[in-house]
Amino acid sequence: MDKSIPILEATPVASFRPDKRGSSDDTNDESHKTSTASPPIMVSPLRTISPLDDFENDWYDDWYDEDAGLNTGSIKGEPSDDVNGETDDSSAVPPLMVTPLQTIRPSDDSNNNSYDAGAGPSTVPVKRGRGRPKGSKKPKKPKTDDPNSRMVESCSNFDSRITEVERETGNQEVVGSVLKRFDAVRRRLCQLNHPKHLLTTASTNCTKLGVQTNRRRRIGAVPGVQVGDIFYYWGEMCLVGLHKPTVAGIDYLTAAESAVNGQAATSVVTAGKYDDETEELDTLIYSGHGRKVKHGPPCDQVLQRGNLALEASERRGNDVRVVRREVHNNEKVYIYDGLYMVSRSWIVTGKSGSQEFRFKLVRKPDQPPGYAIWKLVEKLRNHESIDPREGFILQDLSFGEELLPVHLVNEVDEDDKTIPEDFDYIRSQCYSGMKHDLHVEGQSLGCHNCQGESCNHQNCTCMGKNGGQLPYHKNILVCRKPLIYECGESCTCPIDCPNRLVQTGLKLHLEVFKTTNCGWGLRSWDPIRAGTFICEFAGVSKTKEEVEEDDDYLFDTSRIYHSFIWNYEPQLLREDASAQVSEVINLPTQVLISAKEKGNVGRFMNHSCSPNVFWQPIEYENNGYTYVRIGLFAMKHIPPMTELTYDYGVSSVEKTGEDEVIYRGKKICLCGSVQCRGSFG
Repeated sequence: MDKSIPILEATPVASFRPDKRGSSDDTNDESHKTSTASPPIMVSPLRTISPLDDFENDWYDDWYDEDAGLNTGSIKGEPSDDVNGETDDSSAVPPLMVTPLQTIRPSDDSNNNSYDAGAGPSTVPVKRGRGRPKGSKKPKKPKTDDPNSRMVESCSNFDSRITEVERETGNQEVVGSVLKRFDAVRRRLCQLNHPKHLLTTASTNCTKLGVQTNRRRRIGAVPGVQVGDIFYYWGEMCLVGLHKPTVAGIDYLTAAESAVNGQAATSVVTAGKYDDETEELDTLIYSGHGRKVKHGPPCDQVLQRGNLALEASERRGNDVRVVRREVHNNEKVYIYDGLYMVSRSWIVTGKSGSQEFRFKLVRKPDQPPGYAIWKLVEKLRNHESIDPREGFILQDLSFGEELLPVHLVNEVDEDDKTIPEDFDYIRSQCYSGMKHDLHVEGQSLGCHNCQGESCNHQNCTCMGKNGGQLPYHKNILVCRKPLIYECGESCTCPIDCPNRLVQTGLKLHLEVFKTTNCGWGLRSWDPIRAGTFICEFAGVSKTKEEVEEDDDYLFDTSRIYHSFIWNYEPQLLREDASAQVSEVINLPTQVLISAKEKGNVGRFMNHSCSPNVFWQPIEYENNGYTYVRIGLFAMKHIPPMTELTYDYGVSSVEKTGEDEVIYRGKKICLCGSVQCRGSFG
């Protein structure tokens, strides 16, 4: 695709004849008649002008949102992945996209004064498909959201819960809050079928209402951002201060900003489209910023701005943050790989024949692995290093029950090949013979009006139960709810209906591994995006009387859980605060599931007081009865090989002061987090 900026690409323009009275140019005036059909005036398309070098070759990538299509708004968009550019915080103005005009033949008596509005410039009659017959029961598709209705300028009653000090310098809690709130807004826009500049709307609204942190440019580590953290959108890095420019791969301090130190680079992002050499784990050959145009003679790169800053960092020896871009399942993922130093620079003759800068960056020692883990799991997913891997025990703990194998490893004690205690692996919930209180006998169930189509229209019964909208967008949960309704056995929609998610099994490469002090744990080879369905907590449904006292694999909805906010805030999308979706779980009956004797990978997910996973009750129908399943979803973006944990809750709470409580569980907690409550269960 030619990604140069189209400036007024026009197709032939309609011809028209003025009204005989000389007072109207309206070609749609049915009363206007002419005896002679004039030929249309053909206007040649204007030429396409190549973009300026500031936007680099693939400037269109800045404005393409994979969730919503091409952005055509006038607001600063997501930056290009062709990003080896200079720091520029100015708004990137999109090209003017001109909709092709129709060629309309002048009306005459021969065609009864009408034309086919969908025929385009052709003068040959076009055979159109049959439309919806009058009175048809065919479901209506949801309307597209108004692209301008969600942008905010200000909101006086909105509380960002971030102080001015925290906006300048954040911490891990604030960074996590900013990322969570941005993604919640993005998910909501996707659910609303928001058509244009979706990511720009989300990031701009967050910025305007103060949902951001680490605004001050700095050299070295960014408070609250950890090595190995992943980002799915460039704007996320901007909001938390990891990389500030919106359309450039090199960020730097100017002489004025650094005062004493002078100009210096602060961070770089690899693009994947330049001549960067990125395969080495601890070194990076980074291509300089240049004057590249798609059409026209090549230009030599100049030692200025970003290039000058990297050259200055070589002399000064300051730390430079490195973010590496990778692609996973057709999605861009940005991995923060820690601090590097510029060891040398030189000039080469590029493929275009122009002179280009090269910078060698070397990773500083004694940092947690970031990119190295990504390359490891890439090999594991490609079956390049499974059997010879240290601590490898079993190829598939599910013994073929899951679509993807569940590997078992023990890297703590490589000589110990013991597998987990005996249990039967099951894919989904197993119910005992008794009737659960949640079963509703004789109830009219299922979305019969879907007529074999997926549930994405307003007439769907299941969508009505979910508030008139699908709870998922591209297999991502949009909002937590007291209860989500999935399609069941009585529904006429297909098995791949977007409202069937939890029941479809594993979609991630999961691995059961031995932890240092918490027994077996669960982690993923894949990066996990916030809202992703990880697995069901599968086991045997129990009554309170059937539960064994020593059951360490019991899920209990009646426990007391630490509250948290995960859903989007309506004010960030110009919605009334009353539109806030409730996140309070309020099941009519206690749900008890034991995975002691029968279970799936969910039984290996450990407790944490600062979890990265949360549970969501899902109701579905089977054989005329409704049941509740427990789905486990990602609370935030989770890097590969990170242990997956959720809050087990506690049995009771004791109030010790006006605002102080003690959580009392049956087991001692070893999660080690700052928010550790000391016990669980």
